Amino acid sequence: MRSLRLRPSARTTALGTAALAAVLSLTACQGGGTPAADSAAPAAGAPAARPAAGEAAQSGKGAAASGSDSAKSSGSHREEASGSGSGAGAGSGSGSTGTKPVADKHANTRRDSRHDDSPTTRACDGGNAKVTLKPVTRPLNHMLLTVTNTGSTACNAYYYPFLRFGEAQSVPQVFEESKPQAVVTLNPGQSAYAGVMTSSADGSGTGGYSTDELTVSFQGRTGSGSSGPTANVPLGKAVYVDSTLTVTYWQSDLGDALMD
Repeated sequence: MRSLRLRPSARTTALGTAALAAVLSLTACQGGGTPAADSAAPAAGAPAARPAAGEAAQSGKGAAASGSDSAKSSGSHREEASGSGSGAGAGSGSGSTGTKPVADKHANTRRDSRHDDSPTTRACDGGNAKVTLKPVTRPLNHMLLTVTNTGSTACNAYYYPFLRFGEAQSVPQVFEESKPQAVVTLNPGQSAYAGVMTSSADGSGTGGYSTDELTVSFQGRTGSGSSGPTANVPLGKAVYVDSTLTVTYWQSDLGDALMD
C-alpha cells in the first residue's frame, strides 16, 4: 500500500487553514467577555458616579474663585487699556495716562507794588513822609489829606490816619465803607490819600470849633495804635470842625478818597 504524500502547496494550504482556525477560536473566547474587561468599561448608558458632597463643594468654590480671578484680571486689563481706574478724576488720571492739571495763568503775576503788605516794609510816618491838607470844592465840607513818601525806600500806609485838630481829646471816627482791599504801599515819591469830612453840611453837628493846628499820627502793621513820629500839618487858614468829623482809610486813588 503506497503512503500518501502531500505536495508542498497542499501542505502550505493546510497550515494556513489551521492558523486561521486558531485565530477564530481565540477571538470567540475574548468576545465572550472577561471579568477584567467588564469591570474596566462600564456599560453604555449607565449613570456616571457622583462625587462626594465635600468634593463637589470644594470643586464649586474652586470654580468660583477661578471665575472671580478671571473677571478681576479681565477688568484690570480693561482699566489699563482705557486709562481709568481708582485714580481717575477731575484733572487727574491713572499712571502715565493721567491728565496734568492746567496751571493757573495768574499764579506768577507780580503783585501791585502799591499793595504790598510785606512785614519787612516800614510803615509810613512823620519821619519818612510829608503830609498836606487841602480843601476841595466837592463834596461839600470836605478836605483832601495827602501823604507822600519822601524816604529812599517803600513804606506802607496802614489803615487810616489819626487826626487831632487843635486841642481835641479824641481822634475822629473812620468811614468804614472806604476800607480798601489791600494795604497801600508807597514807593519813594508816591502818594496816598484820605478824605476828611470836617463838618456836617446840614448843620446837624455839635461842639464845633475852628483851629489852624493839625497833627497826624500813623498806624503800624498790627493796627494796635499809632506808630513812629507824628506829622505837624500846616493849615493855610483856620478849619471849622464839629462832632461829625470823619476820615477815610488811606487810598491809592484820589477819587476813592473823595467819594461821598
